[in-house]
Amino acid sequence: MLKKPLAAVLLLAFAAGAAVNAPALAAPEGTVAASAASAPAFDLARDVNLALKTFDVPGMAIAIVKDGKVVATQGFGVRKLGDPAPVTAKTLFEIASNSKAFTAAALAQLVDEGKLAWDDPVTKHLPSFQMADPYVTHSMTVRDLLVHRSGLGLGAGDLLWWPTTTFSTDEIIERLRHVKLATSFRNNYAYDNLLYIVAGKIIAQKSGKSWEEATRERLLAPLGMNGSTTDVADMLKTADYSAPHSKINGKAAVVKPMPVQNAVGAVGIQTNAEDVAKWMQVLLNEGKLENGKQLFSVKQAREMWAQQTPMKISEPKPPLAATKPNFAAYGLGFQLRDYRGRKLAMHGGALQGFYSRIVLVPEEKLGVAIFTNAENGPSMTALQWRILDHYMGVAPTDWIQRYAEMEAEMHKEEVARQGKLTAGRAAASKPSLPLASYNGDYNDAWYGTVNIKQEGGKQVMTFTRTPDLTGTLEHFQHDTFIVRWKERNFNADAYVTFSLNPDGSIDSMKMAPVSTETDFSYDFADLSFKPAKK
Repeated sequence: MLKKPLAAVLLLAFAAGAAVNAPALAAPEGTVAASAASAPAFDLARDVNLALKTFDVPGMAIAIVKDGKVVATQGFGVRKLGDPAPVTAKTLFEIASNSKAFTAAALAQLVDEGKLAWDDPVTKHLPSFQMADPYVTHSMTVRDLLVHRSGLGLGAGDLLWWPTTTFSTDEIIERLRHVKLATSFRNNYAYDNLLYIVAGKIIAQKSGKSWEEATRERLLAPLGMNGSTTDVADMLKTADYSAPHSKINGKAAVVKPMPVQNAVGAVGIQTNAEDVAKWMQVLLNEGKLENGKQLFSVKQAREMWAQQTPMKISEPKPPLAATKPNFAAYGLGFQLRDYRGRKLAMHGGALQGFYSRIVLVPEEKLGVAIFTNAENGPSMTALQWRILDHYMGVAPTDWIQRYAEMEAEMHKEEVARQGKLTAGRAAASKPSLPLASYNGDYNDAWYGTVNIKQEGGKQVMTFTRTPDLTGTLEHFQHDTFIVRWKERNFNADAYVTFSLNPDGSIDSMKMAPVSTETDFSYDFADLSFKPAKK
């Protein structure tokens, strides 16, 4: 899962106190001195603490590896607002979609063992697998599951697992056949999570163990990532983990953990700075462990970082011009691009209350991981470029200020857009029907049932398989309402529009996010509801 289009634009230029007292890092030989117009010389502690303050992030962990050595595993800020316990190098964070690389690596191991091939049809290993189109069903390969070119739309079907649902993994895979395709097969890039859930199921099927068990035994244990977990419930039993934080009314606040154990192939890892440093080292060493053994073969390591699906390159605004890549593509569990003449293999991750980033620069033998306990992409991106510039010997740029200004500008534009819509609505209009006539069950082909009923004088909408997705309907104009979710940290209020038949009965119901900043995994616009027959 990648959060919010606003954050995506800022954190991916090509797409839409310290617990470990590491010293300030010296500038590498050849570093150009900072100019007054750019930024002061690099200082990790100062820069991270400034980012925490600037972007309202409670805590952050940083891991840096260079030339086969761990340069820093360091914590900053606090694990939980209102609690002085600091983030340490051992503090666990949910890393969300940075788990996709682990799923790719586990499949790579199975390829090395001859248990499957990247270009095997998915139906060879999961005979019941089915997409909306028969051609796509039979043509889809294991490789296709990982590279976001299936024809599914952006984040399609994510409401099957997000926010926490009662669907099982098998139910999610079964319902995939009802999710309509947005484009033709292998035609273009569109990020999805559902097919990584399918990939996780294949790992379980071929290894004879659950994805969680296979990941721990095949990857985490050999790497010595002994603090990491594959279940949020297990993380919460440890002594050192971070609480999630989301914005509520524009201010960071502690929110409850949001487990999604039915989607582990896409988002299942919780780890810390010390452990992720080991992961980055083996990736930069083409799969070789410290003991000389290969976790996965050099051939598969290179396959994971080979371009699979081209990605469109957006033109950044002038202050971010230096971040524009010459190429952008998706590999196997990694996004690929260049920066200042160097290839990057990277990925972002986001779940409720957590954002993460891992960036690898193979030619520099450099790896950077940034974990946050807040939902803010610009804080990570500013630090990402700051750290990379330092190690590449580039004159410092005040990326923190530039991304802060860009975030503020884009948010201001979104507030103005919403204000214009509200001011232009037909405020005096009334619903076509008595409010009670909108009550009842509504069915969507892939999600299932949503219910609207009267509670305490208000109309309440409930997604029946998503306990936390419950909210109150308020009239907007004509037959359009806005659902205000009780969980205000979702920041995902949505328009709910009813269409009528000639006889005045309800024909259908559609939804759409109110804000362009809403996370694309709230894919309300993909739902098409029909009233249930009474």
